[in-house]
Amino acid sequence: MSPDLNQHRARARRWGYESRLLLGALLVAMPALLTLLVVLWSQAHAYALPISIVVSLVTLVFALELRRRAIYPLRTLSNLLEALREGDYSLRGSAARRGDAIGEVVIEINTLAQTLREQRLAVEEKSALLAKVIAALDIAVLAFDAQSLLKLANPAAERLLGSPFAALNGRSADALGLGDWLSLTESRICERSFPGGNGRWEVRRASFREDGRPHDLLVITDLSRTLREEERLAWQRLLRVLGHELNNSLAPIRSMTATLAKVLAIEPLAADWREDAGSALGVIGDRAEALARFMARYTAFARLPPPKPRRFAFAELVQRVAHLEQRMAVVVEAGVAVDVDADPDQIEQALINLLKNAVDATLPGGGDVRIRWQCNDSELSIEIIDAGSGLPHTENLFVPFFTTKPGGSGIGLVLARQIFEAHGGSLNLENRIDAQGCVARGILPR
Repeated sequence: MSPDLNQHRARARRWGYESRLLLGALLVAMPALLTLLVVLWSQAHAYALPISIVVSLVTLVFALELRRRAIYPLRTLSNLLEALREGDYSLRGSAARRGDAIGEVVIEINTLAQTLREQRLAVEEKSALLAKVIAALDIAVLAFDAQSLLKLANPAAERLLGSPFAALNGRSADALGLGDWLSLTESRICERSFPGGNGRWEVRRASFREDGRPHDLLVITDLSRTLREEERLAWQRLLRVLGHELNNSLAPIRSMTATLAKVLAIEPLAADWREDAGSALGVIGDRAEALARFMARYTAFARLPPPKPRRFAFAELVQRVAHLEQRMAVVVEAGVAVDVDADPDQIEQALINLLKNAVDATLPGGGDVRIRWQCNDSELSIEIIDAGSGLPHTENLFVPFFTTKPGGSGIGLVLARQIFEAHGGSLNLENRIDAQGCVARGILPR
């Protein structure tokens, strides 16, 4: 690059935009001005000099006005852009119209300002909502920066750590007893004591970025209260069922005992006292036997062994279970031939229980009981369909020992569901949509 060109660019940088604009306007008018001066001097008019001076002054005035008119819109645009940079989206350019170059720019800047204003308002509203939600959560939420220093804690976290955020801000995770949880890769249930309480906690860790820097987010859920509540409800349901069963047996035992005491208290003994005593003892023995069967069923339910999976043909097992039911013919809708890795003995027992319930529901009103299955790459779905009266409106279907059938044990459904869940599947009951009856749907993973 030549030295002359470098000098020219250096001089251009020293001249401002306004100066170059004024100089350009004068240069544009210079040929006409020189022509006029030449004409006037060639005629040798006496007033050539005054006219030349006036024309030169007018030309200068017009150049200055042109400079002002060119600079004013640019200063307006500069002010608008500065306001946007400062975050002030309320300023608007006026007298802008389509078809004008500057007007088009002003209109676009006004539109940009309105868009940014709406976006900022939406972000602020969402941020305020998120802050309220986090504050209302009964779950501790904590954020740590790249140096594992605490930067955010909601009220639940403050209660957990026993201090307000002002006292916790900037403290390290190790100092708060949370350092090892920042290295978790998946959710975990831990037992730990904090100033705000001790118990079992579900810990989840996530990563996020703020200002381009990595941060860690800890979400700590207190499981102790939920587990205690579920445990309390489970005990209530169990005691309700146990109390019902025990009362059914203890009431006649108590009554027969009182009757037997009255019979033996009569002096001399009545002629038929042996018959009355034998009848009372028979009732007591029957109810004691019923209690023994109840406890045996409870023990069998509580001691269900873990499944021992092995591969077997599911269709053969279904055919075998269907043939075991002698009260009515069970319709087996042939499905795809599939091998399943599961405990065949437990699956067979679960299907027997479900088929027995389906037949019990269907026999009084007539109809048929069907079993069918289908599968995909991940799971096997089994459906047992009856034509009974449908499900009762009760929440106790899967409560142990709860039954709506006379003489029922109340463990068939519970045991079946426990078997399916032990295999990683599920069992649900629902009323049929196409007709009267119920569908028991079991899911087993492939």
